Amino acid sequence: MGEAEHAFEDIVASMKRSVAALRQEEVPFLLAGSLAVWAQGGPEKRKDLDFMVKPEDAERALAALEAAGMRPERPPEGWLLKAWDGDIVVDLIFEPRGLEVNDEVIARGRDLHVLAMDVRVMALEDVLHSKLAALDEHSADLSGLIELARAVREQVDWEDVRRRTEDSPFARGFFVVLEGLEVLPASAAAASKGREPVPADTPRGW
Repeated sequence: MGEAEHAFEDIVASMKRSVAALRQEEVPFLLAGSLAVWAQGGPEKRKDLDFMVKPEDAERALAALEAAGMRPERPPEGWLLKAWDGDIVVDLIFEPRGLEVNDEVIARGRDLHVLAMDVRVMALEDVLHSKLAALDEHSADLSGLIELARAVREQVDWEDVRRRTEDSPFARGFFVVLEGLEVLPASAAAASKGREPVPADTPRGW
């Protein structure tokens, strides 16, 4: 089952409480997930509230949210911790697939004024990298990523994302779809692939 949808204002209230709690304890973080995309021109979502923290700061971040009155949870997945603010779940992600959350990733974030708060927001290239790296045979629905790409395409260094995800067949398929839908222009490599001149004496069908 998918995540429950919530009123956007409730997610925003939880975001503000979480940001205040993390800052109180001086935990470096990035606003991530759908709110990070929304803050940079993407579609409004009503399901998740994600923060990226470094692995060494994850427990401290959870303790900060618990001190702010949220209920902590340590799920079995091993790459995130959770805190419940009423029925809003706050994900503290510290080991997303394909991306090491470190000082460099934190520094790549953008300082934005989001809903009357100054918040460091995850770079769109890192958001896309982490989402594409998470695709596999069991979660290969591209619809949300296509919607995201359409909304923020002019702000993204697409060649950087392509380079960082080139080992994933799902990411390569995503770029083919974007080019087919004319969300992105065809890359020079894709445009020239398979167009090498064929010797005149090559038998047909080879």
